[in-house]
Parts: sequence; structure tokens; C-alpha cells
Amino acid sequence: MRTAVVVGAGMAGLATAGALARTGWRVTLLERAERIAAPPTAVVLWPNGRRALESLDPDGAWSASTSPLPDGGVRRPDGQWLVPPRSRAGATGPAPAVAHLEDLYDALVADLGDTEIRTGFEVTTVRTGRRERPAVGDGRTLIEADLVVAADGIDSRVRAALAPEAVAVGSGFAAWQAVIPGYRVPRLSDGQALGGETLGAGYRFIAIPLGAHAAGKGGIYWVATAAGAARPEPAATQLALLQRWFSGWHEPVGELLSLTRPEELVPQGVRELRPLPRTYTFPSGPGGVVLVGDAAHAMPHHLGQGACLAFEDAATLRSLLADATPGDALTRAIEGYTRLRQPRTATVVRQNRRMSAVVQARGRLALRARDAALNHMRPRLLGRTLDPVSDWSPPD
Repeated sequence: MRTAVVVGAGMAGLATAGALARTGWRVTLLERAERIAAPPTAVVLWPNGRRALESLDPDGAWSASTSPLPDGGVRRPDGQWLVPPRSRAGATGPAPAVAHLEDLYDALVADLGDTEIRTGFEVTTVRTGRRERPAVGDGRTLIEADLVVAADGIDSRVRAALAPEAVAVGSGFAAWQAVIPGYRVPRLSDGQALGGETLGAGYRFIAIPLGAHAAGKGGIYWVATAAGAARPEPAATQLALLQRWFSGWHEPVGELLSLTRPEELVPQGVRELRPLPRTYTFPSGPGGVVLVGDAAHAMPHHLGQGACLAFEDAATLRSLLADATPGDALTRAIEGYTRLRQPRTATVVRQNRRMSAVVQARGRLALRARDAALNHMRPRLLGRTLDPVSDWSPPD
């Protein structure tokens, strides 16, 4: 039987492990933490991410955990429209959706089938060789397989061993996320809307309503970003800073921040890989090592594409490896993965850098240029099916 080791039990690792297990691979899933746990936030599934998940598991429970993503438009801090909400009438393909990560993790874990799960396993060594099966170890145990999939995030130990040229660096801004449970969501006055995006001078605030049953409690998911490095202060202090920075912004921005509790705040120093790895695949013996998700192409979340690209990676691997047997066939298949994924991720990186200029604009002239650019480049919260980023389909 074909064997695979997947390192990392985040979204990329769970999706890949489940896809391989359902196509006849004997899979071992390794997780550094003591248990598999979802961050208490949410994720937007753009059309490409939904197509990837449908390819991985057309009948999967993941679809039941999503709710439609409303187009709330883009405003200035004073509430004036930069881009009004638009209808999806006439649009084709799957509509953008949002899911609480607890629900999505539950669905992905349920699809793991007979996958062997080992928690508390921190990879410290990686072995590859022309005549050796690839293997990973934690200093006590060495696990070898025909295929090793590195899904261990931006600080991937596997990538560091095989592609040291790709280094995680700061992106010049910090982010904060939270989910306010439904019973604390504010009542809105006429003309107010919970969903939408607001762009200020170096600041951004996004609010997205979740389904009534998301994580068993519904609610609203919000993301705030600000230029600068990650903050070292306790969560309560950071929340107070956010309330000060976003003071005077149109409602319900201030109200959502005031209703958020410190223990619900998830701060994040946003980093990216520069440069991206020269290759995503490393042949070894009868198979090799493959990089997926943030281990391969971590980038700022200006486009909200991190999870969607990870699901694309998993769907591409599934397609390429469905019938590949260890040896020349498997080696050719995993080499094909780099040929398919590198151009795709390069396109998203270019789009991401364009969006970065919009999000981080500061100063009167830069803000004027940003507002003009929004007439030509639709921000990610508003996504379009024909956008070059979201217009992706799984390989045949």
C-alpha cells in the first residue's frame, strides 16, 4: 500500500491527509501540539477555495458549516462609500462563503477516515536521499513513507531543511481577529449594516456576519489591521489600543470593538515568505517531499487567500497522485505539482502586493490614488468569480 506522512494538522494538513486517505493511501498525520484544535476565528471561502473543497470531498460536511458571504461594500472611516455593495445577480460559479474554523476543522477531521493521528510529535529532522524513502523524526522516532507532505506552516521545519532560501519576514503590519457570539451582537439602527469593509489611512476593518449556528453560537467575525509590527502588550491593552485607533469610525466598528472581550482577541504579527521556495517538491527514493499551504507560499492576508490556496494545493495533489504508484510514476507526479502550483502562487503574490498598496496607503496623495484605484481593482471582501485570483478550477 502507498504510504504518506503529513506534517501539520492545520487546514492544509487536514485537507491533504483526508484527500490522500480517500484515494487509497495509508496516511500518518503528525501534529506538534497535544491536540488538534481550531483557532477561535473564521475563514472566508472564495470561489476557488470552494471549488477545491468540492473536488476533495463533494459530499463532505464542510459545506453545511458555511454561510453566504454578504457583499457589504467598502467605506471610508466616516461611512462614505468607496465601493457600494453589489448584487451577485448573473454571477456564475460558487458564491463566496464564510465558516467558523471550529466547524470547518470538525468537518475536515471527520473526513480523515483511517488516518493515523500522532499528536505531540515535533519534527526536528528531515531525511531525503536518492536511494532512501523520505522520512521525518522527532529525535526519538523516525517515520518514513513513500511521500512526505509538509503542511507545518510558515515556520515549517521541513521547508527550512530543504529550501532554506525561503525565509519568513515581517509584512509591515499587524492583525487582530475575534468572533463575537450571536447573543452579544448589537442591534442595528436603520441604515447600518454588520458586514463590510472600511479603509482608513493605514488601517482596515472588516466585519462579516456568521451563520446563526456557526460554532453553535452564531455571531460576527471581525478583522482589524494596522501598519506596524506585532504588539507585545497583553490582550486587554491591545484591545484598548484598537478602540483608540478606530475611535470615530462609523458604527458599528466602535461598538463591535467595545463588545469584544480580551480573551476573544487573536493578535497576529503578519509575516510572509521572501523569496518563495525555488521548488515545492523534493524527490527522494520512490517518492519525495511536497510543500503545501503556508509552508510553501505564506503571504499577507490582504486577499484572504491563505486557506483557499491550501485547499487548492490539496486538490491538486489528490488529482496528480490518485493513480501514482511509488517509483517513477510517483516521482513524475510530484514534480508535476511544482509545475502547476508555482505559476498559480506567483499570480496570487502579484495580486497580493497590489492589494497591499491599497490597504497600507497613508498620506493625502496616497489615499487619493487608493480611492481612484478602487474603481479598477475590486477588494477581496467583494470578490468576483472572474477575478484572476478566484477563477481557478481543480486540474482534470
